[in-house]
Order: sequence, then C-alpha cells, then structure tokens
Amino acid sequence: MQLLISPILAFEFTSPGPILFNLGPLQVRWYGLLISAAVLIGVFLIERLAPRRAISPEVIADLPIWMVPAAVICARIYYVTFQWPQYAQNPEQIIAIWQGGIAIHGAIIGGILAAIGFAKVKQIAFWRIADVVAPAVALGQAIGRWGNFFNSEAYGAPTNLPWKLLIPAAQRPVGMADVAYYHPTFLYESVWNFIVFLGLLWLFKRDRTNPLKSGTIFLIYFLAYSGGRIWIEGLRTDSLMFGEIRVAQLVSAIGITIGAAGLWWLYGKRQPLPDVIKGE
Repeated sequence: MQLLISPILAFEFTSPGPILFNLGPLQVRWYGLLISAAVLIGVFLIERLAPRRAISPEVIADLPIWMVPAAVICARIYYVTFQWPQYAQNPEQIIAIWQGGIAIHGAIIGGILAAIGFAKVKQIAFWRIADVVAPAVALGQAIGRWGNFFNSEAYGAPTNLPWKLLIPAAQRPVGMADVAYYHPTFLYESVWNFIVFLGLLWLFKRDRTNPLKSGTIFLIYFLAYSGGRIWIEGLRTDSLMFGEIRVAQLVSAIGITIGAAGLWWLYGKRQPLPDVIKGE
C-alpha cells in the first residue's frame, strides 16, 4: 500500500493489487487473508466474552463452525442475487468468491440463522449468544473492509478531498475513465465499525457493575452499524440495487427499525425478547 502524507494531512491510498504472493500455481490474496484473520480474531474474542453471558468458552468454540460457512454462503448468494445479470452470462464465476463479491448483510443473515440453530441444539439462549458475537462481528467487518481496498472495489463517488482513493483505470465506473480519485468508503466503514466495536466492548465492561438485559448489546450493534451504513452507502458507486433503491440502505433502515423496536421492548415495555429457549 502506498500512503502519501502531505503537509496538509492529505492521504492518497493506492492498492498494491489483490494478490499478496504466489506459491507456484497458488495465489494468496489479501482478501482471503483478511477474512481469515477476522475469523480467527473473532473466535478469540468470542471465547473471551462468553463467560460474561454465562456461556462456556468450550461450548461457544463450536459456534464458528456453524456461523462461518453459513455467513459466507449467504453473503455470496445475497450478492449474486442482486448481480444476477452479470453472473447469468458467466455462471462459472458464481463460486469465485476469492475475487470478492460478498455482501455483509447476507453474511449477517446467514450468521443469525446459524446461531439460532446452534442455540437450539446447545440449549443456550440465542440473545446471550448474539450479545457475545456482536463485538466480534463489528471488529471482523472493520478488518474485512480492507479487502475491498486491495481489490479496488466498493469505493465511493469521485472526490477532490485531501483524502482519496486511486482506482486503476480498468476498474473505474463506465464513463469515468478519466476520473482517478474516489471516496475511500472502505476506510469510512472500517473506521465506523471499529468505533462500534470499541463501544460494544465498553458496554461489556459497564455490564459488570450494571448488568444489561439480554440482547441489548446485539441490538445496539444492529442500530449503530446500520446508521453508519446508510450514510456510507449513499457515497458508493457500485451499490447493489433493487430498482431505484440501494439495497444496503433499505436493509439498514430495517436494521435500525429492528434495533430501536427491540430496545423499546426491553426497556420501554420491560419485557424479555422472544427466544428459541423457553424461559429465557
């Protein structure tokens, strides 16, 4: 990565390319490395936080075996669904996930479904699991967004701001071949997700002296991430679309509604959230 810093604190980000190195015919890509790192760090964090929700670290260690495959598969299905005209012409590219093209909202949906199944099998309240996983998801998103940087994808509109992302000519939007610099939306979202992660960790620390109701941390994650994503998505040039609607903004609006409604139910109505385990 080339990072130029001028006296006026200008930042120019230039990707070195998607490939970290080659081992004979095997290519090691930044995208895959970052996703793998995010998963490993997330597993470590989940095991550390699990006792705070009365979950055995040994039991929760099995959760990634459920969540990671479900998240990756659903993230790819989600992306391909909204980019179907492209993949209909090149169906062999559907499984080429190493080239990028996964959607975080699809991953969240897949992860939630897997966590619900895990909760039923292990007889652990889903919302306790969700609270433990939320900080790891936020941190994983902060790390994973840098994969978009190395792939020169998921960038924003053209910009002349001091901080900017150089996009190779071959990967610029149609009709913008002569426009070199764009909003580094990967960076905006990475920073935002890291802030959300720190906030959720602070809530866990506060929880020791003033316990939060089960599900609170996950709902705050849902609300906070979705709020930031709505703004950042508005800058993107490659949004997944449903007609004239940016899908990520629509799903984020739903996420904000769910988060706000859940917190109102917990603290306004003073009722526990419905769970897969009765009595929780």
